Amino acid sequence: MTTRRLYLARHGAADAFGTLTEIGRRQAGLLGERLAGVPIDAVWHSPLPRAVASAHELARHLPNVPVTEAAELVDHVPYVPSAAETPPSWTGFFDGYDDAEAASGESLAEALITRFAKVPDPATQGTQPDTHEVLVTHAYPIAWLVRHALDAPPPRWLGLNSANTALTVIEYRNNLPPTIVMFNDMSHLPPDLRWTGFPAGIRP
Repeated sequence: MTTRRLYLARHGAADAFGTLTEIGRRQAGLLGERLAGVPIDAVWHSPLPRAVASAHELARHLPNVPVTEAAELVDHVPYVPSAAETPPSWTGFFDGYDDAEAASGESLAEALITRFAKVPDPATQGTQPDTHEVLVTHAYPIAWLVRHALDAPPPRWLGLNSANTALTVIEYRNNLPPTIVMFNDMSHLPPDLRWTGFPAGIRP
């Protein structure tokens, strides 16, 4: 059986301009140390600077693993819900999103699923039975991949939050539904580096 394991991570903490901070570098390095014990085949990252820097920082602990940009991992709103689908706490968040922006986000979300949320084609992967890939991205694409793995309705991506460099693992196997192995795990981070980028009002 062929298995694909995606190790999803939000970028490290960044400043208001989207530049990785020193805290973010520490977080990414610690995630790299954690993943050093996994036979990682590839590191993919969003084109945005905070994700690029995070990917290269964690990859310092993964010698000879290729680090490659993937446009599908860019920060985007994957699905704009209708008024009836929008929870009260999200009212107003989607104000200003026009049809073209919503369609662009949905197109990116479809491309993300098509490229990553499946077992690789044996024609391109060869005979390797398992692949382990790190995706350094943003909170919304992670939420969309989790929603897809759960086969949940499109609006359920709302409220699926990921802290900076928290680890989510999804496993894909032939002829079986995806398995969420873990979600938003921060055990590689000391207490003072946990929960950054996560809504303060719902931190445990």
